[in-house]
Amino acid sequence: MLEQTGFVDVEIGPEWDTFGGAEGEANARTFDVRGYAFVARLPG
Repeated sequence: MLEQTGFVDVEIGPEWDTFGGAEGEANARTFDVRGYAFVARLPG
């Protein structure tokens, strides 16, 4: 999706537990919610 909007050199980081220890952690586990860091740049 990032490439389709003009970004290049897209990199996706490792999976991250964004809800670990949070109040909504149980809901996140139910829906298998995970976070990923993205790095990309616009040419020019």
